[in-house]
Amino acid sequence: MARFIPEPYRIKMVENVKMTTREEREEALKRAHYNMFRLRSEDVYVDFTTDSGTNAMSDQQWSAMMLGDEAYAGGRSYFKLIQAAEDIFQYEYFQPVHQGRAAEKVLFGAFLKPGKFALANLFFDTTRAHVELAGARCLEACNPQAADTQLRAPFKGNMDIERLEAVILEKGPENVGMVVMTITNNSAGGQPVSLQNMRETAKVCRKYNIHLNIDAARYAENAMFVKLREPECKDWSIKRIIREFFTLADTFTMSAKKDAIVNMGGLIGVKDANAPYIDRIKANCISFEGFLTYGGLNGRDLAALAVGLYEGMDEDWLRYRLGTMEYFGSRLDELGVPYQSPPGGHGIFLDAAKFYPQIPYTEYPAQVLAVELYREAGTRTSEIGSYMLGNDPDTGAQMRSMNEFTRLAIPRRVYTQSHYDMVIDSIAQVWKHREPMKRGYRITWEPPILRHFQASLEPITE
Repeated sequence: MARFIPEPYRIKMVENVKMTTREEREEALKRAHYNMFRLRSEDVYVDFTTDSGTNAMSDQQWSAMMLGDEAYAGGRSYFKLIQAAEDIFQYEYFQPVHQGRAAEKVLFGAFLKPGKFALANLFFDTTRAHVELAGARCLEACNPQAADTQLRAPFKGNMDIERLEAVILEKGPENVGMVVMTITNNSAGGQPVSLQNMRETAKVCRKYNIHLNIDAARYAENAMFVKLREPECKDWSIKRIIREFFTLADTFTMSAKKDAIVNMGGLIGVKDANAPYIDRIKANCISFEGFLTYGGLNGRDLAALAVGLYEGMDEDWLRYRLGTMEYFGSRLDELGVPYQSPPGGHGIFLDAAKFYPQIPYTEYPAQVLAVELYREAGTRTSEIGSYMLGNDPDTGAQMRSMNEFTRLAIPRRVYTQSHYDMVIDSIAQVWKHREPMKRGYRITWEPPILRHFQASLEPITE
C-alpha cells in the first residue's frame, strides 16, 4: 500500500467549499457547454484545473505583502525581488511582468516574426499562441519516450537532440528564431529535463548561433528531479542545480504562479545586461504591462514573489511535493489506471487514449474523461491533448497531439490526503465504467486562438 508523505507545513486558515449532487453537476456541465473553464468555481469540489496562481501563500509571503511598496517607480519591493532573482539565477537583467504569458508577449517579438520558427521540447498552450501571434510557427523535438505513457524513464521531458539539429538544418539556422526548453515539460506530463540534456541543447544552439530561452515555470521541481535522478547532482544544493541549468541559456520566461507559489506574477531574465534586445523588452513592458519597476504587478505582489522564489526551492517542500505525486501514482498503479509514468512534478496526467481507445482524437477523449471526472465527484481537471492543441494555423485542420492527457494539476499547499484519496476513488469508478462510452464531443463554437479556454462543446449522440 502506498504511503503518504507528511506535509512540511501547518494550516492556519481554511476556505469552505460546497458539496454538489450529481444532478447539480449535470446542470453545471450543460450551462458550461461542457467546457471545464466555464464552470463556476463554486460548483467545483476539488479544483485540479491548474497549479498556476491557485497555490496557498505562506505566512512569510503574506507578511511581506503588508510591507509592499506601492510606488509607481523605484519601489522597495522591486529591488527586493531583483536581489532575490540575482542571487538564485545569477542573470544580469530581470523584468517583472504580471504572469508567464506576459513574459512571452514582451520577449518573443524580439526574435520571432513571419517566416521564422521556434523549436521546443514541447510547447504549452500560451507559449504556442505567442509564437503564432508573432507570425512565426512552432516545431517540436521532444524525447520520443514521452509518447509511451507506461515507460518509466527518468527524463521523459528531454529535448530530442538529434531531431533538434535535423530540424534546424532542414529549416535553415537563419530561420530559427529561438529554441525554448520547457522545464518541467508540461505537455509531456510534467516530465523533467536533465542537466546533461540542457548542456547538449545549449551546445547545438551555440553551434548555429540560435537564441536559447528557458520556460522556467517549474524551475524548482525540475531541479529536484535532477538532484534525485542525475548522479552527478545528487550532492548538489537545489540552488546550485538551478544556477548550472540557467547559465546555459540566454534568457528565461517565467510564470511565477507555479513554483514561486504566488497568486500573480511573472519574470523575464536576461543573462547579459548588454544584450541588444533589452531595449525592446523595456519598451514592450512599458507599453503592455506598466513601468519597468512594477511590470503590471502591485508592490505587494512583488514582495510576495521575492519570498516565494526561495520557498519554492526548499528541499523539504520539494520532497513532499514530488512525494505526493508518487503517492498518487502508486495508488493508480494498484488500481491499474493508466497515466504518464513516472508521475510528473506538478500533477498526474491520465492517459485518456487508454481509457477510451474507441474515441478518435477528433472527438477529444481527454475532454470526455475530464467531463466524466467532474460528473462523478465534482473534480475539475483540464484536457491536454488535441482539443487544446487546436487547428493548424495555415491549413485549419485539427492537429493531433502526441498524447491525449487529462491533467490533474495539483495546487501547492491547498489540498490534503483525504482530498487526493477521494479523487483517486472517483478515477477508479470512471475507469471501471469506461466501456459504454462510444462517442466524444464536437465543438459548436470556437475562437480563432486558444480555443480551449472559451469554446462550446456538445456530446455526440448519434
